Amino acid sequence: MAVPNLPDRYNASTTFIDANLEAGRGTKAAILYGDQALTYNDVAAMVNRTGNALVKLGVQMEQRVMLLLLDSPEFVASFFGAIRMGAVPIPTNTLLRSPDYEYLINDSRAVALIVSEPLWANIEPIRAKLKWLKHVIVVGKNPEGTLNYADWIKNESDQLTPADTLRDDACFWLYSSGTTGFPKGAVHLQHDMVYCAENYARGVLNINENDRTFSVAKLFFAYGLGNGLYFPFYVGGTTILYPNRPEPKPIYEVVTKFKPTLFFCVPTAYAGLLAVEDTAAYNLSSVRLCVSAGEALPKALYDKWLSKWEVEILDGIGSTEILHIFISNRAKEARAGSSGKLVPGYEARVADENDQALPQGEVGNLLIRGDSTCAYYWNKHSRTKETIVGEWIRTGDKYMIDNDGYFWYQGRSDDMLKVGGIWVSPVEVEATLISHPSVLECAVIGLMDKDELIKPKAYVVLKQGVVPTPELESELKVFVKDKIAPYKYPRWLEFVNELPKTATGKIQRFRLRQAEASKS
Repeated sequence: MAVPNLPDRYNASTTFIDANLEAGRGTKAAILYGDQALTYNDVAAMVNRTGNALVKLGVQMEQRVMLLLLDSPEFVASFFGAIRMGAVPIPTNTLLRSPDYEYLINDSRAVALIVSEPLWANIEPIRAKLKWLKHVIVVGKNPEGTLNYADWIKNESDQLTPADTLRDDACFWLYSSGTTGFPKGAVHLQHDMVYCAENYARGVLNINENDRTFSVAKLFFAYGLGNGLYFPFYVGGTTILYPNRPEPKPIYEVVTKFKPTLFFCVPTAYAGLLAVEDTAAYNLSSVRLCVSAGEALPKALYDKWLSKWEVEILDGIGSTEILHIFISNRAKEARAGSSGKLVPGYEARVADENDQALPQGEVGNLLIRGDSTCAYYWNKHSRTKETIVGEWIRTGDKYMIDNDGYFWYQGRSDDMLKVGGIWVSPVEVEATLISHPSVLECAVIGLMDKDELIKPKAYVVLKQGVVPTPELESELKVFVKDKIAPYKYPRWLEFVNELPKTATGKIQRFRLRQAEASKS
């Protein structure tokens, strides 16, 4: 479908802030945050004060404002406040290090940075190297030479006319999670959030104003930004924000206390939640649907979760570039292990290396067409041309479509293995291993054997209390051989304490390949 009823002159803040006030939801809880409950009136006032404060600093239309913020009301106000006054906010990964922030802030030429106090320690060492940055606003106790967020907005007006932006103006950027190379700034437009909210949140999840959302994925991540902010605000629902590290027991505690109806998570976190043995004190009865993205959800995890909590996980695939989920399972129609079917508003093509469409049942490169796709990568013309081809975007994923229209993930294009001349998906081997009762999570890459032939190697994280032994290694190899085609079993198996991942939970197999290369 097209973006619903958006005029040429359009500012996204009007849909997610003003429309809720116009619908009479001003006194309704918009954000639950610790002991705070902020109404839509509270949020609107905070958004407008932040936008006015940015104007007073001299921030101009289209200039970038970097947001290095924990999930909080200040994140919401800074994001929509910047959009409302015409600037371009950039929600940023809170788990990086100083050199990463030096790159991101200089690459974006951000003129202002709004940062949570606990994250300031990563900015202070590089402050003098940030060529374009003029203003730093700290949420919390602020060091000398910076502004205190609460004081900064305190005396500003709670009224602000939205900037005269167009529906195709830049609205916000999101940097890719950087599974390979430097992160790329994906430029999203004013209409992109509405497109995702209408087609996925409403079209697939049937989200409505009675829903409460809780997202384990943080707001700086494209997946989390929809789950925890613009989806509930699109329909006048309520978001539950949690600023701390998402450990399994605190997640259960948040769900039990705040009673979300929609719970968004990633496969790694679902595995961690299932590993908690004593869950008698926790209650998930409020949750009508669970959602997973960020990495393919193994069938074993889906089955275990459904058995334990009696609520479906709707697995799907999205990307930073496309903003949110574009292929998803549906309630009561989910096929465990698949990514589901196309979300309304999107088209897909599975193609060979020459971009020729492949028949159903064959594995190929996934291309997607839909109007939430970013306009381009900032300052990366060649990468833009490689990735965005006309109206289509190359996702970098290998997929197969079955006869019923369900999409089955086979791995990243650069993760696929050719074993004995046959393509092997690391995802299939990983899904098999994770179904073993001793395995918490795993990752599979290709290594050359003594004959310089590629064979699978598995890195395995065991469940708590399970001891790695040579006997267990042999048992796992035989287990895979018995479950799937024998040539796919891992020739080598290494027990590890953890796997390298992006902040969004995606396993970074390339780091495992790099580590192996450094041994030779």
